[in-house]
Amino acid sequence: MPDTAMHPARLLPILLAAFFLPAAAQADESAAIRARLEQWTDDFNAGRSEPVCDLFSKELVSTVRGQGDLGYDDRCEILTRSLDDPARDYHYALDIHEIIVEGDLAVVRLTWTLFVTPLNVTAVEPGIDVFRREADGKWRIIRYLSYEDGN
Repeated sequence: MPDTAMHPARLLPILLAAFFLPAAAQADESAAIRARLEQWTDDFNAGRSEPVCDLFSKELVSTVRGQGDLGYDDRCEILTRSLDDPARDYHYALDIHEIIVEGDLAVVRLTWTLFVTPLNVTAVEPGIDVFRREADGKWRIIRYLSYEDGN
């Protein structure tokens, strides 16, 4: 009769895989989200409006102090209008503080710093972005909250 007991040496790789594979997958997803945000920053700063809007889900609800809640169409129109403004140049700097991934949802705590020239205006905007992995496999923002830094 064959011995059906699992030898501890055979069990160890299974336990290690069960423990480390989810963490590795989460790190991969965090890296994918970070890459999306960094690419968005590059696209925005280069004035590319089409890929700028692709970061957002069609189901977007964005809340920015003084603007209320806006959906995808309104948010993309504001971004496109800013990029098309010949009198001003907008430049964003990104500072990601934290990315938490759980399944197909992720939360990103970050700060955007916007520089507007020739007005020499700088706006520091901490915020929270909620991402969802959509049917095409891309992470997109479905909700975000942005507010002015109190400093």
